[in-house]
Amino acid sequence: MRQNIQVPFGYEPPAPSRKGTLIFYDSFESISDEELLRVAEEAETRKFTKLVLYPLHEETMRRMSKEPVSPFYRREDRLHEWRREHKGASTAIVVEGWEGKRKKYTPMDSALRHLTEVYPAPHFLYLTPELANQFASFSSFEEWIVKIRLLLTAEPHQPHPRLVKYSHRCAGTRSDFA
Repeated sequence: MRQNIQVPFGYEPPAPSRKGTLIFYDSFESISDEELLRVAEEAETRKFTKLVLYPLHEETMRRMSKEPVSPFYRREDRLHEWRREHKGASTAIVVEGWEGKRKKYTPMDSALRHLTEVYPAPHFLYLTPELANQFASFSSFEEWIVKIRLLLTAEPHQPHPRLVKYSHRCAGTRSDFA
């Protein structure tokens, strides 16, 4: 059912005040509630439409890191509980369970492809320094860094050379990692 509305000549609808997606890609094994709150505040401050918490499956973590992690469903349940507690935030918080549905190792390329197709652009990837260095070591890093921007929790102590090369694509951190 269509409805006609009248607007004055030259009217342009106001630009949306919020846009884009902040994707927190992590195992969430050692991320505290305070750190999650800091990420939510960052999403609020930068006026993102969505904050996507993307927990990694234990098979993915086994290949990316030697650190043991608790089962996926426990970490995901904790994130859902935290999200329910912070329902009043104006930035929509989503816990992405795609990797849990796959129940196997998911390459970062596949995860990023899925996330960029499902959630609105521009995309910002929120990473710990360790994951940022790992991401920079992947052969597909240069392909992805032109499509997304990085937000790092802290500066890496020894940044990967590609991370230094593309430091201008890292928002919220100093441009010189050296």
